[in-house]
Amino acid sequence: MINQTQKNVLMLALLAGEILLKSGSEIYRVEDTVVKICKAFRIPYAEVFATTTGIFLSLDAGEDAFPHTLIRRIKGGRIDLGKISAINSFSRELDDANVPTEKHLSHLNDIKDAPPYRLPMQILGAAMITSFFTLMLGGVWQDFGCALVSGVCTYGFALFLDHLKLNSYIRYFFACALTAFLSILSVRFGPGINLNAIIIGGIMIFLPGLAITNAVRDSLTGDLLAGSARGLEAALTAASIAAGVGMVLALQVLVGGAL
Repeated sequence: MINQTQKNVLMLALLAGEILLKSGSEIYRVEDTVVKICKAFRIPYAEVFATTTGIFLSLDAGEDAFPHTLIRRIKGGRIDLGKISAINSFSRELDDANVPTEKHLSHLNDIKDAPPYRLPMQILGAAMITSFFTLMLGGVWQDFGCALVSGVCTYGFALFLDHLKLNSYIRYFFACALTAFLSILSVRFGPGINLNAIIIGGIMIFLPGLAITNAVRDSLTGDLLAGSARGLEAALTAASIAAGVGMVLALQVLVGGAL
């Protein structure tokens, strides 16, 4: 049976892996980080298996002792590259096994509880993404202003739906439907000119770019289960976005005629 310190190491490694998974990390990075933490505390045997929804970790203290295994179910999460960077730095700097693990647990909890960017900064980022992508996609400066306003409204609406704990695919559907609706209004009754550029620029903040990237990277490293799961997640997200925009465009054609 492993001792209490080694159990604490197990909990420490699981917490680090949980933060990485919830922040959008690749599977190989999660497994490598968990093993690094275990080796830093001189655990003779450490085996980890991670998926997109859970981490399985087994530790063995050696000397014919029974292994100790824990499973951590992972739910939810949001992309946070800052937390991934913080955990990477933590695992690389963890080379002093004499430091009490309670100190390390406290440090990881601080990383886990670190607040995201403040709301004004998030909304500003969304506005800049939608408006400048609209310019890149062939829009003019009138479209830039329309996309900026649309981005602020749509992202704020998405945050409100997130606060209601709605399924992510439902959030994408309604948020992108609002994007299409506001874009049509800006062209029909406002200064907007290029409807396509405004709509495409507006949905850029919801596209599953990281999920697609991680699906490819996980597949290339041999984690086919995680790669398939993330590929399906990206496909469902894209379908939700397309369905939201398509529904509004279809209703507009049905009610108001051709675009």
